[in-house]
Amino acid sequence: MTRRPFGIALLVAGALTAASRAPAQLFPVKSGVIVAPDSVRVADPFRVTVGIRAPVGATIEFPRTTDSTSAVQSIDPVSVRTSADTTAAEQYADYRVAAWDVGSQAVRLPDVIVRYNGAERRIRLAGTVFVRSVLPADTAQRKPKPPRDVIEVNPFPWWLLAAIIAALIAIGLLIWWWIRRRRRPKPVVVLDPFERAVAEFQRIEALGLLDAGERGRYVALTIEVLRDYLAARYAEAMLSLTSTELQRAARALPHVPVDRLTRLLTDADLIKFARRPVSTERAREIGREARIIVNEEHKASRVVPAQEAAA
Repeated sequence: MTRRPFGIALLVAGALTAASRAPAQLFPVKSGVIVAPDSVRVADPFRVTVGIRAPVGATIEFPRTTDSTSAVQSIDPVSVRTSADTTAAEQYADYRVAAWDVGSQAVRLPDVIVRYNGAERRIRLAGTVFVRSVLPADTAQRKPKPPRDVIEVNPFPWWLLAAIIAALIAIGLLIWWWIRRRRRPKPVVVLDPFERAVAEFQRIEALGLLDAGERGRYVALTIEVLRDYLAARYAEAMLSLTSTELQRAARALPHVPVDRLTRLLTDADLIKFARRPVSTERAREIGREARIIVNEEHKASRVVPAQEAAA
C-alpha cells in the first residue's frame, strides 16, 4: 500500500496557504498537517502527520515533539520518512500524541526549519482536535454536598488542660529531684588495706583458677593483691616500681619480711614473664605465702601502736 495519495492530499491541503505567505525572494515550500482521527477521548493516542515539500537539495528539520506547554503532548519521538519522489525534497513526520484536556484543543508544533542554498525558512504549523470526556453522563442530576471544614474546632475541655499542666509540674519536680540527687556528693568509703586484701584473696579463690588450669593467672592476681596492700601501707612501695626496685625499697620497711618477699617476687616474675611452668601445688603455695606476708605485716604493724598507747 503506497502513501503517495495521502502525501499529495496532505501537501495540497496546505499548499495555497504556504505559498501565499512565502515572500517572492524565498524558495517555495509546501506544507500541510493532518490529525487522525479528528475526535478522540482524553488520554487516547492519535496521530499528527506533517508533510513538507521543498526544492531538490533542501534539508528539512522537524521538531522532535509537540509544544510541551499545550494540552496535546507527544507520547513517542517523531518518526520521519522520505518520499521516493526525485523531483523534490519531500518528507513526512509522524507524531504519536495524546490530549489531556477536553474540548477543542490546538495541536501546536515548533517551527519546521527548511534550508536551501544558504537560505532558511521557518514553517509554522498547527492543527486542531476535539477531545471528549471519559466521564459518564450524570443522568441523576446529583448535586454534591457543600465542602466540610478540614478540622472541626471543638471547645477544649478545662479538665484536660488542668491534667496536662499537673503532669508537666510533676515531670518538672522529678527532673529537679534527679538533678539534685546527682549533684549531692557521695560519701567516700575508705577501706582498710588489710580488709581489702583479705576480700581480694577470697575473690581470687572463688574464681577456681587452679581447678581450671589457669595457674599463671592465679599467681599474677595473688602477687597483684600483695603489691596493692604494700602500696597502700607504705609510700615507698609504689605500684610503679619493678620487682627489683620493690625488693630494695622493702629493706627500709620495718614490718615486711624482705627475704620471703624477694623469693616470692622472683618466682612470680619467672612465671609471668619467663613463662616458667608452675604446678598447681606451687601456685597454691605462692598464694598462701602472699597471704602470710600480708597477715604478718598487719599483725606487726598493729603491735607497735598498741605499745605506744600503753607507754
